[in-house]
Amino acid sequence: MLNENKILGLEKLGIFINDFIQKNDEDYNEQEERLAYLMTRSEIENPWFTQENQRYNLQQWASLFTRQAIEEWLSKYQLSGTPKRVGLILAGNIPLVGFHDVISVVLSNHIPVIKLSSKDRLVLPFLLQLWNGFSNNEIEYHIVEKLENFDAVIATGSNNTARYLEYYFKDSLSIIRKNRTSVAVLKGDETNEELQLLADDIFRYFGLGCRNVTRIMIPGDMKLDRLFENFIHYKDVINHNKYANNYDYNRAIYLLNQDQFWDNNFVMLKEDEKLFSPLSVINFSRYKSPEEVKVFLENHKEEIQTIVAKPELGLESIGFGETQNPSLDTYADNVDTMAFLSVV
Repeated sequence: MLNENKILGLEKLGIFINDFIQKNDEDYNEQEERLAYLMTRSEIENPWFTQENQRYNLQQWASLFTRQAIEEWLSKYQLSGTPKRVGLILAGNIPLVGFHDVISVVLSNHIPVIKLSSKDRLVLPFLLQLWNGFSNNEIEYHIVEKLENFDAVIATGSNNTARYLEYYFKDSLSIIRKNRTSVAVLKGDETNEELQLLADDIFRYFGLGCRNVTRIMIPGDMKLDRLFENFIHYKDVINHNKYANNYDYNRAIYLLNQDQFWDNNFVMLKEDEKLFSPLSVINFSRYKSPEEVKVFLENHKEEIQTIVAKPELGLESIGFGETQNPSLDTYADNVDTMAFLSVV
């Protein structure tokens, strides 16, 4: 079978990660000690990459690396083409955010040529090295400082960076990703447990991912106190220095501008139509009808990664607490990476 050893190797990588997560550090073997060291170094180089967030991220990846899940994912595509060199420009906003692109290129029988983000340059190469070893060294890949000699490219950046990338790669087959964020739509009758899961969608990775909720739409009569009460288990986020700096800065700006906002000493709620909110701030709006919600979502669909809502609202949405648990066939910017790679 095509990819047999690579699939087996990825499954073994998942087992390795699960073992690592479950062990105490005094029980680590040599490879596990190396991973722990790289995670510590990653947090030193990029304080947003806390040990908690890195471990959570690894656990989510490991849960996907089963033979059944991988084969079901790949079965949707024709992947028997000639291997091509696919350039990857990876982001570094949350841990291992570029890993899905690397996996996709390898399992589509192409060769990833990887330009790492300076914010996430340690753990991913180590995992790729392990995966290759578990796959009888059948994976060809290159980690480079500058992309050269490629047949296609997948690049992720800000909206400003994307304009440059689109021009630079205008003559190449490409996927160029831009800024996106996520939205929650509440009915008003959500349970406390659902709102606590919504807090995960907001605060996980400090809100730095495109799947983090930065905008909430609520019915006109819903009390904001319910949100604050159910977000309280994330109160320790304010003890993170970089997050606290953002909170203090944004709060000072709102006070100077005499803007109205609601504050619980670690996050602010601001009534604002903007989709994107500053770090430590959640924008919200009150809606009068489901049609109003649908119009807003349709008008911003190119900027929205995912929508969190109850199924009864009839939206293309996912459940509370699920934003940071994407499946293998969930793609950034909702562009099917594997379909793209199957025709490169």
